[in-house]
Amino acid sequence: APSPLSDLLLADLGHPVTVFFLPGRCLPNHSPRKTLDPGPRRRRRRHRHGSLRIQLPPRPPPHLPVGVNPDLLLHPRPVLIPLAAPRPPQLHLLPQAPPPLPAPHLQATLVRLVRRAPRRRVRLAPGGFAHNARIAVALAPAAAFLLDLGGAPVLAVLAVGLAAAYALDALRLRQGAFFTVWAALLAADVAFFFSASLSSAAAASLPLTVLALLLCAETSFLIGVWASLQFRWIQLENPTIVAALERLLFACVPIAASAVFTWAVVSAVGMANASYYLATFAMVFYWLFSVPRSSSFKNRKQDAPLQDSDGILGPLESCVHALYLLFVPVLFHAASNHTTLFASWANVCDLLLLFFVPFLFLLYASTRGSLWWITRDTRTMDQIRMANGLVALVIVVLCLEVRVVFHAFGRYIHAPPPLNYLLVTVTMLGGALGLAAHAAGKVGDAVSSVAFMGLAVLVSGAGAVVIGFPLVFLPLPMMSGYYVARFFTKKSLSSYFTFVGISSLMVLWFVVHNYWDLNIWVAGMPLKSFTKYIVAAVIMAMAVPGLALLPAKLRFLVELGLIGHALLLCYIENRLFNYAAMYYFGFEDDIIYPSYMVLITTFFGLALVRRLSVDQRVGSKAAWILTCLYSSKLSMLFITSRSVVWVSAVLLLAVTPPVLLYRDKSKGGAPRMKIWQAYFHASVVAFSAWLCRETVFEALQWWNGRPPSDGLLLGSYILLSGVACIPIVALHFPHAQSAKRVLVLVVATGLLFVIMQPPVKLSWVYRSELIRAAHLSDDDTSIYGFVASKPTWPSWLLIATVVLTLAAATSIIPVKYIVELRALYAVGVGITLGIYISVQYFFQAVVLYPLLVATIVCAAVFIVFTHLPSESSTRVLPWVFSLLVALFPITYLLEGQLRANSFAVEDEAEKFTNMLAIEGARMSLLGLYAAIFMIIALEIKFELALLLHDKATDVTHGVSGGRGSAFPPKARLLQQHGDLMLHQLSPSRDWQLKQLGCLRSATYLRFCASSSALFST
Repeated sequence: APSPLSDLLLADLGHPVTVFFLPGRCLPNHSPRKTLDPGPRRRRRRHRHGSLRIQLPPRPPPHLPVGVNPDLLLHPRPVLIPLAAPRPPQLHLLPQAPPPLPAPHLQATLVRLVRRAPRRRVRLAPGGFAHNARIAVALAPAAAFLLDLGGAPVLAVLAVGLAAAYALDALRLRQGAFFTVWAALLAADVAFFFSASLSSAAAASLPLTVLALLLCAETSFLIGVWASLQFRWIQLENPTIVAALERLLFACVPIAASAVFTWAVVSAVGMANASYYLATFAMVFYWLFSVPRSSSFKNRKQDAPLQDSDGILGPLESCVHALYLLFVPVLFHAASNHTTLFASWANVCDLLLLFFVPFLFLLYASTRGSLWWITRDTRTMDQIRMANGLVALVIVVLCLEVRVVFHAFGRYIHAPPPLNYLLVTVTMLGGALGLAAHAAGKVGDAVSSVAFMGLAVLVSGAGAVVIGFPLVFLPLPMMSGYYVARFFTKKSLSSYFTFVGISSLMVLWFVVHNYWDLNIWVAGMPLKSFTKYIVAAVIMAMAVPGLALLPAKLRFLVELGLIGHALLLCYIENRLFNYAAMYYFGFEDDIIYPSYMVLITTFFGLALVRRLSVDQRVGSKAAWILTCLYSSKLSMLFITSRSVVWVSAVLLLAVTPPVLLYRDKSKGGAPRMKIWQAYFHASVVAFSAWLCRETVFEALQWWNGRPPSDGLLLGSYILLSGVACIPIVALHFPHAQSAKRVLVLVVATGLLFVIMQPPVKLSWVYRSELIRAAHLSDDDTSIYGFVASKPTWPSWLLIATVVLTLAAATSIIPVKYIVELRALYAVGVGITLGIYISVQYFFQAVVLYPLLVATIVCAAVFIVFTHLPSESSTRVLPWVFSLLVALFPITYLLEGQLRANSFAVEDEAEKFTNMLAIEGARMSLLGLYAAIFMIIALEIKFELALLLHDKATDVTHGVSGGRGSAFPPKARLLQQHGDLMLHQLSPSRDWQLKQLGCLRSATYLRFCASSSALFST
């Protein structure tokens, strides 16, 4: 019910306020005329659009009196008691008859809560745009390629701009963050235009350079549009604009992304098959963006029919995408191969394939509604699909015969011409038409089933004759064709396994007939041994589809078959790719297994696992293992180690359980990973990272151009282990602060080892012949070189300093609560940092080491106890600061005096050189002390600003508390007791206010700040 308390709140807030006193809970709605939710929800307070909604406990006791409840002052969350006994939740709006005014201290409490209530942040939050993953697939790799092409200038400009945008967004300057993102992209474009890579390309072809610049500018613009859609305030304030931006993204991303992806692939593998790469990427992005998708910013009722305006793209954009898919790859091929376009039948077939293969894909995509802009009549679209698909299928099959079968596999065709052309055409065209008819659902009645069986028998017999199968055993392939057709029409498992058995015999005959007598080595082993693995993989691949149709009780057979086939495939591809030399008649340089085959089998395997997992044909554990095995094959494309596939598989199996294996549990919320499971997974991750030592060594050697040092190798191991444990903490223990702190400490330690590369011997840990053979110690340069290097052991001191500081900042070392530990921490950090600075930068002035260490210790003690004061720090810190100031002239004069006496008898030239060395050392000392006093001045400025803010807050609260002069004595005692409890919870802040609150300490700090600023100047 409303009360005159709203007048008090209105006086403090300056704008209208609606206050609800409810026995239930109020949902955070935009309008107060919404329904109430008395169910269990988190208690929270919100101050949104000028309204105050204060949450209440679920069941207030009926005997609660009206007025003062002293326990409210000690409650950690703002709670408002009802003004009367509980009644059913009702919503009353102003104006109404006001009930009695609550107690004055309750008014003061509410005013304080309203003043401290944070406003709702309208910041960068990807909540409204539902297609971020789809856009990221296209734009994230494109952005990475452009960053690599632009080099360090583009990366530096973009990093600075995005950091500034993030800082402005953190300060809630939403318009500033928005414009900073666009300014960063514009500056990155300018830096990219003047990069060295494009400058060198401009000398070769100016038109291509201009087109490349325009493509880069378009990609940057699309990235900026995508970033703009992540700002929540734009989505709320400009709904029509964000809908237009979404449509712009879906209209332009497929065209730009396919061009950038083709550019990247051509840069890596060459221009030979560039038109096929473009056609492939065009089909992929057509499927992602041109198939109708619902808009993220248009609401439509669930039962309402789908309209043309409900999708993202309109008819014009859909038509342009279809035309781009059909004609741009053909035109690109014609432009890049115009001199040999009609030189042979193979070139003509390339041109036809580049048109009709995307055309077939377009017809298949029309089953998902991609051609809705032509007609929405299902029957008409089916007729268009069947008529055009038949023509396109015939042309594609005939072109594949010329371009692939006779070109690459002509030696396996044993039929004489022209019979070979006829039999190959019957086999390929008949098989393609039969599969297309079955996929289109045209095989259903008795007549079509008989025709389908006859076609399968004919295709099997013709194929057997083509490969030279003995005519005596010709009924075997014909029987296999009959049984596979019977399986498709009758869904008989016995027919399928009969087909698998007969086909296995035919595969064995083909391998023995063509390869068994060849005494050559392929993939690092004899051909006979290698063909055994291939035959086993083929038989398992044929058997798995039949196993997938078995009952659910026998699902483990499918999982075992898939895992065994994946292991065999990884082994075969690893041997073919990493043992590529074929030692036979000068074929050493031929590529047996190209890289695109690894990509094709990997993505096909991942898609198959995804499909089987969605259909619940395999369990979560089998899907996890298969995903790791197929993904590990990609590592062989980047690292040349012959064991990289198995090492990557082990590492993925160790890292991915928090993401894949516990995925369903973590979404449910309750049964997440247990603590002992987390420790076990972390230890497995560490052991797996140790197994990857050779792979990490080779990767670092390839990156640096020389063998990495032991410190870099150890740091990479620590960093890899820490990063691999991030999913465990982020997904399953987000509430465990200790786990987060330890993880931050581990990752920071790995980064420090990578950057500093301290001297360490890993021969007793990393027992590997590869590392021992290729290892080159950094000490060799100092031993055999002409320039003496600085000692590297002080880097351990800097690492210890940074690790101790992080441990104290994350409260792993409780320096905030134990004064003795605080003093020990300050002295320890000062000693380690002082010794590091002395040895690293003043290694020729040994006599100054004690003075420099004492200076750093005094500075560390002063800074630590100024930030976290103790009871006696007001008496000790002036002496510490005085000692710090006194050490500066002593060190400065001692540096020159002692070294000048050592060369008094030298000639004038050497004296002049030594005087220059003294001046350089003195400048180093001056810079060191300037940095120390500047840090001290900044710390004092921060503490004084905090003191003034706290004093102003206390004065404001005292004035607002004085308004309610009718405080009962008991309430005052409880308020004092509550303040005392708050001070006991933070003793360091209590002593800090005691130290900084008096005039003498403030004057002393101002003096220290002025002195520090003077010395730093």
